[in-house]
Amino acid sequence: MMKRKALLACVLGVSVLFGLTACGAKQENQDTDGDDSAQAEEDTAEEAPADLDYTVSYDGIITAKIEAGVSVHDPSIIKADGKYYIFGSHMSTAVSEDLRTWTSIGDGYKVKDAIYYELMANDEAFAYAGSKNSVIPTDDRGWHVWAPDVIYNEATGLYYLYFCTSSTWNASNLCYATSENIDGPYEWQGALIYSGFTAETLDSTDVTEYVDRETAKDTYIKKSNEYNYNEYPNAIDPTVLYDEDGRLWMVYGSWSGGMYLLELDAETGEVIHPEADEENRVDTYFGKRLLGGNHSSIEGPYILYDEESGYYYLFVSYGSLTREGGYQIRVFRSETIDGDYVDMNGEYPLDTTNPEHNTYGLKLSGNYYLPSLEMAYMATGHNSAFIDDDGKKYIVNHTRFDNKTEEHEPRVHQFIVNEEGWPCMLPYATDGETVSGSGYEMADMAGRYYVINQGTAIDANIAEPFILYLEENGKVYGDGITGSWEYKDNTCYMNITYGDVSYSGVFCQMNDEAGTQVMTFSAVGNNESVWGVKY
Repeated sequence: MMKRKALLACVLGVSVLFGLTACGAKQENQDTDGDDSAQAEEDTAEEAPADLDYTVSYDGIITAKIEAGVSVHDPSIIKADGKYYIFGSHMSTAVSEDLRTWTSIGDGYKVKDAIYYELMANDEAFAYAGSKNSVIPTDDRGWHVWAPDVIYNEATGLYYLYFCTSSTWNASNLCYATSENIDGPYEWQGALIYSGFTAETLDSTDVTEYVDRETAKDTYIKKSNEYNYNEYPNAIDPTVLYDEDGRLWMVYGSWSGGMYLLELDAETGEVIHPEADEENRVDTYFGKRLLGGNHSSIEGPYILYDEESGYYYLFVSYGSLTREGGYQIRVFRSETIDGDYVDMNGEYPLDTTNPEHNTYGLKLSGNYYLPSLEMAYMATGHNSAFIDDDGKKYIVNHTRFDNKTEEHEPRVHQFIVNEEGWPCMLPYATDGETVSGSGYEMADMAGRYYVINQGTAIDANIAEPFILYLEENGKVYGDGITGSWEYKDNTCYMNITYGDVSYSGVFCQMNDEAGTQVMTFSAVGNNESVWGVKY
């Protein structure tokens, strides 16, 4: 397992001692009596030069809007036959060859849907939840099939589609179907996990096959005969992965009792129910609680294992999924599949009676505006992630726009893991960019940047650019801002410090969304993401 903590400590140590000197500078020119360190502190405190232009102006910058071609909510990605497939809520599916433009291959609750037609014709798939005829009927009398995920089962040679049917905000059913082909049709195989049951509907579930009836009533159902949603999950948003040892797992959950993890039988794709372990938050029926609870805003869990860094990354979304709901992507990490998953401060949200749960988790993307965008991106959430055949790592999410509607489209961004092992999401949708393994020239890195800080808030505010200068001498200047930056020779790694926070990240030359080549950086610190774009 590769670890870079010692290397980062070395880099940060240089930053403290020679805070305003770029890593590429020769250290033999530094005095050894400590005077330079004192001078660095004095220089950092000086005001930004008045002759620099800190005005945010977009004159001359070309704008464009990517035409994704489809609307797929909650996109989960899988690569098959050399193409990229996204499966989303409301039975929407699309395919792409370039991760930017997509073609629909199914959409909506239609019996003729090429992916789902066998399920739509199968009453058993909606026996518990998800239709007007379910044991717990849908509120609007329609169908609800949300947030599917597809994985190729190496043991059976079949594609497994995990999905949920849902009737209310906590009455749901995790199910699965299989197909010989990635594009279906998928045949119903069975139900896996039930939630939202009461004493009257308990017998319509399989809960009592694993927990005796009285214990189930006392544990999962409140005295008011409501489902105990504060402590136990809403059974939606399943995603499935193999761990580093080849074991198969499913993570799921939304708001309610939080995110839960269950092992699956690699031969059948069905749930392996664990022994209860209260101390380690393991429930016999629902599995291990990883994050969340008390009906706080957390949903859409997705775990990606990165062999290069040695970490499992647990991506989740906070906020409400509407345009002004503050929807956003957060990430935690662990060295083992079952946690604990922690943020940059070594913490994770379990006591979610705390209203400040926004302080937990590295925020990768929220509402933001950058040069070249025709309008701000909003509610950039519910992501999946994957590592391509060439080793490039990607985040796939849906985004809404600052256009007063709930219109949404899929977007794909490359992310680079920094020296500390944290994902840094690149500012623009991917367009074939490749980060330089040998680094960049000083003239390419230094200069005038449009910078946004994603912060940690959960609200409708949009992160707007401000101007920062990264000077060749390692100084950083903005409007009332001073700081320092440095880079590591012959690599893409960089570090920028301002406002008493140090952000560790990467430089990457890439195209903006109008096709203009720009230098960018993406860096993270104190659970915040900072993006910079140089024109």
